[in-house]
Amino acid sequence: MKTILLVEDDDNERYLYERELREEGYRVMTARDGREAIAKVEEESPDLVVLDINMPQMDGLDAMGKILDRDRKVPVIINTAYSSYKDSFMSWAADAYVIKSGNLEELKHQIRAALQKSETHTH
Repeated sequence: MKTILLVEDDDNERYLYERELREEGYRVMTARDGREAIAKVEEESPDLVVLDINMPQMDGLDAMGKILDRDRKVPVIINTAYSSYKDSFMSWAADAYVIKSGNLEELKHQIRAALQKSETHTH
C-alpha cells in the first residue's frame, strides 16, 4: 500500500482529500503546514507528497525544497487554488501542479501517474 503525505492547512479540505485518497486505497498521513510536513517526512518516508502552497508557518514551496533536499526521489504534487505559482521556477521541481477543485479526479490521476513513474525509476 502506497503512503501519501497530504499537506493542507484547511481542515475541511484535508478531511475530504484524506477520505477520498483512502477510498482509492492509499495510506494517508496528514500535516497542517510545511514544518509539520518536513517532520513527517523525516519520521517516515512517504511514497508521494501532496502539497498546498499557501499555508501558515512555512509555505509549500519552501517545504518542497526542504523535502526534496532530504529525498530527491519522492514525487511531489502541488495542489493549490492559485494558478499564479505555476510559472514560479520554485514549482518546477514538482512532478505535477494541480489547481484545486471540488472534483478530485485530476489530482487522483496525477498521483497515479507520479507513483507509476517513480516505480519505473526505482526498479
